[in-house]
Amino acid sequence: MKVTFLELYNKEVTDLLAQEDSSRSSSDDKQKKHVSLMEDGKGCVVLRGLEEEVVYSANDIYARTRLIKKTHDGYEESMGDEDLIKCGKLNLVDLAGSENIFRSGSRDGRAREAGEINKSLLTLGRVINVLVEHSSHIPYRDSELTRLLRDSLGGKTKTCIIATISPSAHSLEETLSTLDYAYRAKNIKNKPEANQKLSKVVLLKYLYWELERTKERLHTLLSHVYHQMS
Repeated sequence: MKVTFLELYNKEVTDLLAQEDSSRSSSDDKQKKHVSLMEDGKGCVVLRGLEEEVVYSANDIYARTRLIKKTHDGYEESMGDEDLIKCGKLNLVDLAGSENIFRSGSRDGRAREAGEINKSLLTLGRVINVLVEHSSHIPYRDSELTRLLRDSLGGKTKTCIIATISPSAHSLEETLSTLDYAYRAKNIKNKPEANQKLSKVVLLKYLYWELERTKERLHTLLSHVYHQMS
């Protein structure tokens, strides 16, 4: 199994498995490796350059990440005379809760952080509402959070949401908001599909095709640069 571990904070995606560069500034933020969200042309979000760790057991996972946000797995099985590669993906996401900034007394950077979290959650709420209402346009691109969760929200996957709430009357507003989120998300109807099975021959042909296409793009780019310089 291959594991990745990322953080979305203030609209920036950070690779938490990447090694920190000790030669750079002592600031933790400046040492983090930021990753760009891209699309693969098929509507799927790709995180280019995200570090992957190969793990063989649960202890391996805990030792490398301590808390997993996103994991990918792939394994092979034999069927008849042909070896198949069965690919699956499991996403584990820890969503931050909303916060009443005025009541909590958050100031400066902490208040801005809470404000960004609340905006992301509002966008997520709009996407959930649109999915429940079966509207034609779904605003996944309105935030990095909803782009990352696209497969889980309206894709071909099974999705489970665990809502954590407080019995305290002081947290009543946040508790009601969380329960409302969970209730609306529960009404989303996805159509899960079985993990993809691909023969090794087909996979190798696909990888060869991707390699040739990359070579063509590189050749075109180098020719363009050459003509500009000459």
